[in-house]
Amino acid sequence: MSPTVVPPGTGGSVTPPPHWWSRAWDRLSIYLPVLLMGGLALLSYWLVRLAPVPEAVAAARPPSHEPDYFMRDFALRTFDAAGQLRQELRGTEVRHYPDTGALEVDDARVRSLGERGGLTTAQARRLNTDADQRVYALQGQVQVVREAHTRADGQAQPRLEFRGESLTVDTGTDRLTSDTPVEMWRGGDRLLADRLDYDDRNQVADLQGRVRVTLNPRP
Repeated sequence: MSPTVVPPGTGGSVTPPPHWWSRAWDRLSIYLPVLLMGGLALLSYWLVRLAPVPEAVAAARPPSHEPDYFMRDFALRTFDAAGQLRQELRGTEVRHYPDTGALEVDDARVRSLGERGGLTTAQARRLNTDADQRVYALQGQVQVVREAHTRADGQAQPRLEFRGESLTVDTGTDRLTSDTPVEMWRGGDRLLADRLDYDDRNQVADLQGRVRVTLNPRP
């Protein structure tokens, strides 16, 4: 049996050479971060390929003439700076149209207190108003009444009443017009015409077409 030779300075112990798999792991650990990054990149690419492609953003469409909101059995009230009620609008249904900003009201009832005094009421089967709510188009069994009152300058104003199937009221110019037959009452006087243009500021009524007037005898 051959004797075992112990190298000097080893303390009498022998360290075996490292295994091949240990050396391989040491080398692999150097490249492991790179391999992980590459795997994450491949996984991200795969997920992107599987994700649905978003649809192209549709071109902006102009607002259509379809109501964007409505209210039923409503009441809208407008007050002045002093808190006094100036106008009230009621109806069974109101619809707002975004393309024009107009309102359409079914079975409309309006009460308005004018700046120069006097209560005005109106009713119609259908009411349409513009975005500024300045012009009101009344249709179907229309009745507009301005009660008798005394103006701020002391001038007495008789009761006025208008009836017809189509009347337009412009609150900006204080005019009432109609292109269809209309009946007008001023105090006890009755006027019938095919068309009407009434200027409330100047107290002038322009009656056109077939005109019939019935005057109440003065005392």
